[in-house]
Amino acid sequence: MKQAILARSDLGMTPGKLAAQVAHASLSAYLKVDSNTQKIWRKDGQTKIVLKVSDKDALFEFKKIAENNRISASIIQDAGRTQLEPGTITTLGIGPAEDSIIDDIICDLPLY
Repeated sequence: MKQAILARSDLGMTPGKLAAQVAHASLSAYLKVDSNTQKIWRKDGQTKIVLKVSDKDALFEFKKIAENNRISASIIQDAGRTQLEPGTITTLGIGPAEDSIIDDIICDLPLY
């Protein structure tokens, strides 16, 4: 069982900003799954993978694919307190779900 976090590569986020946005996406998607899935994922080590997408449109495409597969998907908008404008779409958290389902969704996206 794992979770995928997709982050936009077109924003030029610093490593710290990227880390914060990835954390937001992970937690937000995790909170959308049922308690049994949460428990299994926590017990299995909370595996995550962070991947690059080109832009905001790509995030929404992957969100739709995840939701069509009945997998939790959570888009993150930045609050605009530091590097980005308020409301900037930064990341998408998908899952946790079975590895094979996540792998089918993320296909050949590159690692961040």
